[in-house]
Amino acid sequence: MIRHLPLAAIALLLAACATTRPPVHQAGDAVTLGMQEERERSLADSDHWTLQGRLSVSDGKDSGSGGLTWRQDGERYEFTVRAPVTGRSFRLTGGPEGAELEGLDGGTRRGPDAESLMASAVGWQIPMTELRRWVLGLRADTGPADIVFGADRLPSRLVQDGWTVDYRQWDAARQPPMPVRVFAEKAPYKVRLSIEDWSFGR
Repeated sequence: MIRHLPLAAIALLLAACATTRPPVHQAGDAVTLGMQEERERSLADSDHWTLQGRLSVSDGKDSGSGGLTWRQDGERYEFTVRAPVTGRSFRLTGGPEGAELEGLDGGTRRGPDAESLMASAVGWQIPMTELRRWVLGLRADTGPADIVFGADRLPSRLVQDGWTVDYRQWDAARQPPMPVRVFAEKAPYKVRLSIEDWSFGR
């Protein structure tokens, strides 16, 4: 299964995502908080986007990784992961009515939501509802969040719903800037995203 991919593949992915300098975490001031609020306003209605990149997940025992294409179309989503060694892929799709997972042994599986379906079928704990916002560099709508900023005045760390989300790299050439490396952790679970491309629009 995809969740039992060699640890060597995980190590290579994490090494590629690693930074050589410790991240800067500083409390927000009027400028940084104002910039973040402006980012959040400009992206508030960005419900139609696609990202391409790499995904790595771990539950402290088992790990998995693969190429990722995530398409968000309003409340509907398509989350496709391609295993780097076997070439197999699975596709998670759905919306408010439920989720469907294709590509695993045993045929298509269905569940009430993406989070529970991924956990039961693949063993991956991914906070899909929150991650949909976090991956854009935004606070989720699920409750209070603590946020600190880097030397570039962009979010460096976000703590929400028991998860710690570290933003290791940003594409500052974009307006607004977009995350490139997103590491989320809620022990023992870890989710790593290395984003190679963003596109917006239907």
